[in-house]
Parts: sequence; structure tokens; C-alpha cells
Amino acid sequence: MDDKDLNPDDFNADDMHFSEEELEAAMAGFEREFNEAEAAKQQSQAGQSDAESDADDVLDAARSSLQFEDELQGLLGNRAKTAVIITRLTSPQLLAAFCQISDISAQCVGSEQGAVAILRNLDGDGPEAAAKDITTVVSGMPVILAVNRADKLEATLYVEGESGQTFAPPVLFTSTASFVEDLMLGITDLDGLRDTGLTIVDSAGLDHDGAMKVIAEHTRFGRGGSAIE
Repeated sequence: MDDKDLNPDDFNADDMHFSEEELEAAMAGFEREFNEAEAAKQQSQAGQSDAESDADDVLDAARSSLQFEDELQGLLGNRAKTAVIITRLTSPQLLAAFCQISDISAQCVGSEQGAVAILRNLDGDGPEAAAKDITTVVSGMPVILAVNRADKLEATLYVEGESGQTFAPPVLFTSTASFVEDLMLGITDLDGLRDTGLTIVDSAGLDHDGAMKVIAEHTRFGRGGSAIE
């Protein structure tokens, strides 16, 4: 049919509009679809939230279990509460380098009385092994190992990989930085030391080459051999 055959009178204006009943039915359909979509969305978000909550609960339970296990082993004396290696080195960076080449994981804290390594491996005889290792690798450097096991403090001198003289804690603390006593008695921790502004160097932050570079920077050579500054 050509356009010229179309007659405007053939169209009824009423045919171009919805009745009130049809409009209400259409709006009701739209509203129902919208509500169903929102319900599905909320259900999906709730499921995701529940899954995240369940995951958080599992992680919290795992952390609590590990903390309880550590505390139990500490009470039994199978795991030290705290262990530090006390030196007369002036530089915590140098002590961290010595720890690195001795395969010891520690946070090394600087002080005027001497740098102190806070040991990470507290299981079994881990602290004693660390003191033996560092005094074997760094020949001629004596250290004092202080350990708190089951609230019993012990302090022992190590030289050339061998344990020697023991010290009563009060005697030891008179010649060390005040934070050593606070650490050993549980009055403060690593975060507390950071808050005081002390210089802390992590041995894990050095690789072997970096450790050797630090050692070279603190070592002077002369006719009599080398000396650590």
C-alpha cells in the first residue's frame, strides 16, 4: 500500500493509548520484576557477606589456636617467651649483618650499651643454637644469651660457640640498656620499642651480599689483621 492510500481517518486515537487497567498491570509487572531483582541482589550480597564472615571466623580461630599453643608451650618450658643476644657492638646494622650470615632471624635494636638481637626462633634450644652459631661464625666476639622460659630468667656468656659463665638477671640488667629488662619481664615488646624511637634493624632485610657489605663498612684492616668498629 502506498503512502497516498493511507487515510489519517483510518487511525483511532484510542488505539494508541493503554487503558487504566493495562497501565496498572504493566506497572505492577515492572514493580514485581524490580522487587525480584533487588531480592536476588540482596541474597547474593548476604551470601557473599556470610562467606566472608565464615572466612574471618576461621582465621580468628586459627590465630587463637596458635596463640594458645604458644602460651601452652611457654608454660611447659618448651618454647621461650623471650630470648635476646646481647653484644657490645655499637651498630644494630652490623649485628643484623652478623645474624644474617649466621642464619639467625632477629630484630636488632641499637643502644649505647650495645646492640641487642631479639630472636624469632624460640622453640626448644633455638636460642642456645643461635648464640653458638653467631659466636662461631664471628670468631672472637663474645655475647650474652638471655632467655625467659616459663618465667625463669637465665643469662649465659657464649664465646667461640661454647657456653660459659652464667649471670644472675639483676647483675646482667645493671650493665644493659633498660629495655632489655623490660623485654625479658614482659613489660614491653617490639612494638613498644619502636614507639620509643629506638633504631631496629631486621636481619631478614639483608641478603648475604648486603650483609657482607655492611660488615666491610664496619671493618678496618691493618697490619695486625682486621678489627670491628
